Amino acid sequence: MNDVPAHAFYTGLVAELYSTLRSTSFPADRYARLIRRYGEPALELGCGDGDPLLALRELGLDLDGIDSSTDMIDRLRTRAAEAGIAVNAWVSTMQDLAPARAYRTVFLAGPTFNLLPDDQSMAATLRSIRGALAPGGTAVIPLFVPEAYDDADLGVRVESADGAMAWQVVSATRDEAARTQILRLRYERQTGAKTEMVERDWLMHWVTPRRFADLAEAASLVVDALPDEFGSDERDVALRRESVGAVSAASQPLCPPGRRPSVPGASLWPRRGIDPAPSRPHRPL
Repeated sequence: MNDVPAHAFYTGLVAELYSTLRSTSFPADRYARLIRRYGEPALELGCGDGDPLLALRELGLDLDGIDSSTDMIDRLRTRAAEAGIAVNAWVSTMQDLAPARAYRTVFLAGPTFNLLPDDQSMAATLRSIRGALAPGGTAVIPLFVPEAYDDADLGVRVESADGAMAWQVVSATRDEAARTQILRLRYERQTGAKTEMVERDWLMHWVTPRRFADLAEAASLVVDALPDEFGSDERDVALRRESVGAVSAASQPLCPPGRRPSVPGASLWPRRGIDPAPSRPHRPL
């Protein structure tokens, strides 16, 4: 198995099937509360084809977006033009953000951060996020540990309502030492007598709270609080770029004893476990 980077994963057939087959929705009010709490302008990482970014722009929020897939950004721009919504979104990886302005809020809709393939990519992304934040700004990153995939579910097709589109997991490999799980996914579309099919590898990588705290500290970001452990339910972790003149992060405790994660508003994440339908938790960046 070879995991596929996002700019190659979400292309062609996979990008075209994304909105029809995805299993998760992203309610705009949840992210509107988050942005209003931490401030505008805001930046969504891994904005895909526009959910919830377009709905948030309709609410009048000052919000930009990035995604590493050219095809997904093209689809977002098409949707925005059809709806008459002005949107600023561009192609970029999370590791190489180069925004033209600084943001009060940076967030991910779903635990896309777990789709970075290794600790080095996570470290680079945290440094990049810090560079995108205004002094005093906050990044909110959902994190989780995927459940081991049940081999009994291999080959089980999940179809669209009309049966013309489907996906399935054809193989699964998990490496606890490397903290990775790779699912081989097959996507299909039937158009008359024509059948289109593509297979791609989806890699998820996870970290312990202590390791994440170390990565954040190395990126000069302050973790508001961390859970004792990450599980299969996503937990929002808030990171701050300190204001100019603030006390150094190195002098502050990363995780005060007994504190739980700082979650902006009531968490609306459903329990997903492993759901390889083309949803945002599925979307590598």
